[in-house]
Amino acid sequence: MPEPTLTKSSANRDWLRALALTGRLEGEPQRTLPAVIEELAASQPDAPALLSDRERFTFAELAARARRYAAWALDEGLGAGDVVALLMPNRPEYLAAWLGLTRTGLTVALINPALRGASLAHALNVAGAKAIIVDAALEAALAPVLERPDGPAPWLHGEGQADWPRLDAALDAIPAAALAALAPPAVTLAERALLIYTSGTTGLSKAANVSHHRVMSWASWFAGLIDIQRADRLYDCLPLCHSAGGVAAVGAALSAGASVVVAEKFSARRFWDDVVGWDCTLFQYIGELCRYLVAAPPHPKARAHRLRLCCGNGLAADVWDAFQERFAIPRILEFYAATEGTFSLYNVEGRPGAIGRLPPFLAHRFPAAIVRYDEAAGAPARDDGGFCIRCGPGEVGEAIGRIASSGAGRFEGYTDAAASAAKLLRDVFEPGDAWVRTGDLMRRDAQGYWWFAERIGDSFRWKGENVAAAEVAAAIRSCAGVADAAVYGVEVPGHPGKAGMAAIVPGPGFELAALRAHLAERLPDYARPRFLRLVARIAVTETFKPKTQGLAADGWDLARIADPLLVDDRAAGAYVPIDPPTAQRIRSGELRL
Repeated sequence: MPEPTLTKSSANRDWLRALALTGRLEGEPQRTLPAVIEELAASQPDAPALLSDRERFTFAELAARARRYAAWALDEGLGAGDVVALLMPNRPEYLAAWLGLTRTGLTVALINPALRGASLAHALNVAGAKAIIVDAALEAALAPVLERPDGPAPWLHGEGQADWPRLDAALDAIPAAALAALAPPAVTLAERALLIYTSGTTGLSKAANVSHHRVMSWASWFAGLIDIQRADRLYDCLPLCHSAGGVAAVGAALSAGASVVVAEKFSARRFWDDVVGWDCTLFQYIGELCRYLVAAPPHPKARAHRLRLCCGNGLAADVWDAFQERFAIPRILEFYAATEGTFSLYNVEGRPGAIGRLPPFLAHRFPAAIVRYDEAAGAPARDDGGFCIRCGPGEVGEAIGRIASSGAGRFEGYTDAAASAAKLLRDVFEPGDAWVRTGDLMRRDAQGYWWFAERIGDSFRWKGENVAAAEVAAAIRSCAGVADAAVYGVEVPGHPGKAGMAAIVPGPGFELAALRAHLAERLPDYARPRFLRLVARIAVTETFKPKTQGLAADGWDLARIADPLLVDDRAAGAYVPIDPPTAQRIRSGELRL
């Protein structure tokens, strides 16, 4: 087993630094991230805060831009508790928008810009948004969803085609006197700041409630563990609509007075040019990005950077060492967390492949456990007394976290009360206790390190995203010519997670090209199935749920399957049959998935 790269004493210093920062939260209930930005605008006004090829903000400019959003919201009569949806690609303006809106008591729903059709409509519906801010680049995606008269009021950011009011013009028209008269941020840490979407383990996406306390807790933990200094510059090419790239990464850097370079999206070809060109010292990753970089051709600047640490989640053991050695990365900080979860794990010591550990002196603060899982019941197993059974070292089970009445261990749930209730596990180890299920199977070794095994249920992870199989299957069934469909994840050599595969029962008028176009309009790229299996029927359980275990076990193995098999050839722009040569192209990575 690879040894950790950080000594115990150094790791403890990191933990204590993070504890000191998070310990401030309870005594400063009004020190939200918008308030911190105001502080930094006063103490280091000209220091860079957000940087990109598109726009740049110093701390003073960021605070000023955020105030304009706050003034606009108040002028529109939007008040505490109201929800404003934000549909915008990665750019510094994105952060200025939600920082400004949340300082007034509003909640901002961070909508994934990749969503289309029914998925986008669902996200808006569960948020209950009164208004939506949409970047002009995404106007065409939103327009069909707003045909209902009871939908949110659209505000267009930038020049577009729709006859919607221009938010950017409204912001620029706010007089200086109104901005000067704007009250300082008055919300407390206990109030809701954001809605962040998570697919969980079943069904459509759910909107998780994220308080200002949770935002500052994430920011403080990462700022402390990374030891972010004002001279640091973090490269962030992760989606700003997600908790990792959009809150934890930027919150940690900004709250420490450091700067963030915002890339619109990840590009293996441009990555090292960006990191070196912007003189970045930190990088926020998901494991798939590191795998792509390792697989990419040599780059002349790949070791010319000043990166001192990379932080993220999902970095597999087989990529860790290659990534660190090839690109001369001094340190990697892997972590595990869930937007709605009650505990986090941090691999402070740097043991390759592990997702983290809980030091003994923190076990009481973040009660977490791994319990035996009953696959048949789809829930943790119970003993004769009705209580859950803790797993021993090396035994795989479901990870759960105990709910606290306050602080980081509080369960804030979803906008859907039923979905929140389904996440809870009661009477776990004693009568009346309550824990939150993660939906993740893990194991813990004898040294206390936690290792990820797989997701539970009908979701799977691909391209750094959790894909809800039920949502994808519904989109497929809505296509003309599809009689039935079931969706599941399958393993592909050289790729982390699982790629989507759909078993489809073709009906009259079924056309592969029409299906591909249909899904492109309704699903984000990561959710579209890479493999198709055309079947005569789909077996179901006694409760009429599709039996996907056998299908998933078959995967796309030609030796096991007589049904027609197809793969989405991205270069060809079409689903093509899988024959032995094509299967070899998939295994070798020549056919891009």
